[in-house]
Order: sequence, then C-alpha cells, then structure tokens
Amino acid sequence: MGRDVPERTRGHLRIRSSVEHRPCREARGHMGGGAMTGYQLFSILVLFQFGTTVIFGFAAGAGRDAWITAAGSALLGCVLIAGYAGITKLTGYVSLVQWFRGGFGSWIGVPLAWLYPLLFIYDAARILTDLEFLVPLTLLPATPPWFFLAAILAVALYLMFSGVEVLGRIAGVLLPILVLFSLLEAVLLIASKSFHPEYFFPILGEGWGRVFTGIWPLGITQTYGESIEMAVFWHLLNKKERLPTVGIAATLFAGLFIVLFDVLGIAAMGEHLFMEMIFPAFTILNLSSVAGFLENLNALGAMYFLCTSFVKMAVHLIAAAMCIQELTAAANSGAAIWLSAGSAFFVSLTMTNNFSEHLQAGLERLPYALWVPMFILLPAAAGAASWLGRRFKRAAYR
Repeated sequence: MGRDVPERTRGHLRIRSSVEHRPCREARGHMGGGAMTGYQLFSILVLFQFGTTVIFGFAAGAGRDAWITAAGSALLGCVLIAGYAGITKLTGYVSLVQWFRGGFGSWIGVPLAWLYPLLFIYDAARILTDLEFLVPLTLLPATPPWFFLAAILAVALYLMFSGVEVLGRIAGVLLPILVLFSLLEAVLLIASKSFHPEYFFPILGEGWGRVFTGIWPLGITQTYGESIEMAVFWHLLNKKERLPTVGIAATLFAGLFIVLFDVLGIAAMGEHLFMEMIFPAFTILNLSSVAGFLENLNALGAMYFLCTSFVKMAVHLIAAAMCIQELTAAANSGAAIWLSAGSAFFVSLTMTNNFSEHLQAGLERLPYALWVPMFILLPAAAGAASWLGRRFKRAAYR
C-alpha cells in the first residue's frame, strides 16, 4: 500500500498506478493535476452542496418544520462525509474508481465504478434542465434554451480543460461574495418587515413524521450524498490529514445557510405558500423592499443561483471525465471531457418538457432507485471490502 511506483502522465489527467496520489508540479494546470489548498476544497464543497438546493426550498414538504429537517440532514450529512473521508484514508487516498477496483477486483469493481460517471453525467444534465426552466423565468424569457445551455457548457468546457485547481480558485472567490449576498438578503427581508417569526409556531405541530420523511432518504442523499464525487479528486488536497476537518466544516457551513434559506422562506411566506411555491427563493427576493429603493432583486438572485448551479454542474462533469479517463486508460483527457459535456447537453435537451415531472423524479424516484444504493450502500460495501482485505493481509504477514 505504501510502495511507490513511477508516475505516468497521460494527456491532461495525471494517473498513478500506485495506491497513493501525490500532486506533482509537472501536472499543474491539467484537469486532474496540481494541488488544492484546504480553503479551495472547502469552497468547492460548500458551493457544490448549495447547488440548486436553495432554489427549490430544502425539505419544503415538511412545511414550517423544514428548517429542522434541513438541520438534521446537515448533521447526518456530516456523518456521511466523515465516512467518505474515512474510506479515502483507508484505501490510501486513491480515487473513487479505485475504491471499487481495489475492494472488489477488476471483474466486479470496474463495472461498479462505471456506474458513477454515468450518474454524474445524468446529474449534470438535471442541473442543465433546472436552468432550462429557471433562466427563461428570470433573466432571458425570449432566448432559446439550447442557446444559453450551450453558452453555459462552453464556460464549463473551458473550466474542465483548465483543471480542478482553477475551479478551486474560482470557488474561493465566489464563496465570500455569495455568503455576503445571502446575509444581505436576510437583512433586507427583516428591514422590510416581511419577516414573521410567528409563522414557525407551533413547532412540530404535525409531529416528527414529516421531518423524518424529509431527512430520509432525500435530505441526506440529495445534497450530502452527492458529495461522494468529490472523492474523485480528494487526493489532490495538499494536506491530506485535514480532509475530514475540511469536509465536515464545509458541510456544517453549507447546512447552516440551507437552514437560513428555509427560515427566510417560512418567515416571509408562511407554511402553505412555502410548500406550494416552486421557486420560494425568488418569492423572498420580491418581498424585500426598503423605502422603495432596494426592491425586486430577482436578477441579482438569479445570478447567485446560476453561480452555485454552475459550480455543481462543473464538478459533476469534471468528476465524470476523470473517472472515464481512468477507467479507459485514455491517452489524454480531451475525449472524456467532450464525451461528458456532450452527453449532458444531449440528455438535458431530451429529458422532459414537463417541469413537474422533472421535480417529481428528483424528489421521489431518484433517492430510492439510484442515490441510496450508489451514495450509501455501495461505498459502505467498498469500505468494508477494503478493511477486510487489509485485515487479511496483516494476518498473512504474521
């Protein structure tokens, strides 16, 4: 496990055949090369977990108790992230693909590993479909969807060819700006006297049932379980011993702001409107008005959500491309990048014409059909297999 082997640089992605991944200076600037600082990884993970979650209202089905569901999901999400970090450490900081190849062998592990880039591409396509419905309602009502989706993907392609390290720098700049905007939104809502604390009562008036329903499985898997794809490039962290701390801190930070958005939505609109609105976050922006001067902040809010959605989509596509190149042992990353981006674009345009069906699939079908098996069960099995393998090897050496 600690044996060094020579490095091989293949195209844009640096692939090592040993179980350890050490960032090399020659690989900087490529998609899988270069080292990330703790702050860069923290910023990527926070914005990834924001994603499109805050747009639709996290756990809106729990009504006025949605903030409790969001808080509980964040705490359990920390456990999940700690588990991913533990598996990464157990397997010697290898990539997600090697979790399964090392744990189950090539015959079983490789087909299982192939499921993940396919899921990442599908998730990226779902975000593009979200934007296909969101952007015409907020920014570009007369623009054909294929045009602005292609424009967004063009920027994503540039980022994919630039590398994960560049994504980390961009996320590091965006995060404080978006955090300040969120706090400003809260201040404006309170200043405009649209914040009504009485809308939270009675707390748990409907019991714990809908809170638990919101937490499992959707609340845990939708945002925090998806973070498993960060394991594709966790090995690029320059101080790997800080991985659990950075991951848990980012999850708590993101969870805090997801709770904040739920609190603002409930206090501004009340339980029934919060549950019925498709985009409660935009309704909040319409309610913010101070002396008739600061009002109607929809365009600014749309830019906020575009940033978080773009970072999440970019992570999906980068992770998919890196997995595909590693699984195919391709000579360079260009084919994997174009394949990932092109497939996501095609799937997004052909996914659905009905936004209600699109939401229903994400809220009711995906958690049980894909997310629970691939974000919880399979990683747990891979971690158990790796642990057992190490135990057997130690026993054999004695």
